[in-house]
Amino acid sequence: MTDHGRVALVTGASRGIGRAVAIALAASGHRVGACWSSDEQGASETVAAIEARGGEHADQPGQAVAVAVDVRDPNSVDSAFTQVEGALGVVTVVVANAGVTRDGLLMRMSDDAWNTVIGTNLSGVFNTVRRGAPGMVKARWGRIVTVGSVVGLSGAAGQVNYASAKAGLVGFTRATARELASRNITANLVAPGPITTAMTAALSDAQRAAMTAQVPLARFGTPEEVAAVVAFLCSDAAGYVSGAVVPVDGGLGMGH
Repeated sequence: MTDHGRVALVTGASRGIGRAVAIALAASGHRVGACWSSDEQGASETVAAIEARGGEHADQPGQAVAVAVDVRDPNSVDSAFTQVEGALGVVTVVVANAGVTRDGLLMRMSDDAWNTVIGTNLSGVFNTVRRGAPGMVKARWGRIVTVGSVVGLSGAAGQVNYASAKAGLVGFTRATARELASRNITANLVAPGPITTAMTAALSDAQRAAMTAQVPLARFGTPEEVAAVVAFLCSDAAGYVSGAVVPVDGGLGMGH
């Protein structure tokens, strides 16, 4: 699955799912803008992994740049796109992966916890996709993938902010898919379940065991398993897939 040197911008590419997505897209032939907000070293490691692994041709280094961005700030998003496009070319693939959690019970949740999560996980996606869309429209080709969560479909106690943002992404992605379809641009959402990342590594053994027990496949997924689905949705082969919510959750979300 090769994609002829198109340029992809991935937010939250310093580690976890975002890093795996950036590496997978580079392996399938994309030049990649690896965006980071708080972990510059992690983004540099992502770029180094891409360059070491090579791109579409094994004898050529992969092309990638690390760029700082605060997805909550439209000016920062615009600057990130400008830097990536100046270095690599017009972005026609956007993977909106950046996200944060600020868990807490509804009655005790602070305004800051609510606003930070909604601002990053939902408004940040809006800022990113809105900035990327004109280049795709001009090219009359594009791929947009938003990273949601099984929690956005089923809910979770202690995560009203996170679940609300991820549920909002379903409507956002499907509205975008309808709006941009005439320009040969697709938009899809990937909904991961429990994935082995730094975020889940912070869970206690009891919490991990409880979550694993709910998954029909009885294990956590890997970032690479999510990235494989994202890379497919960004490819030419997925040209007739749009407005989809694709679970990568070991069966956890069946029925939602």
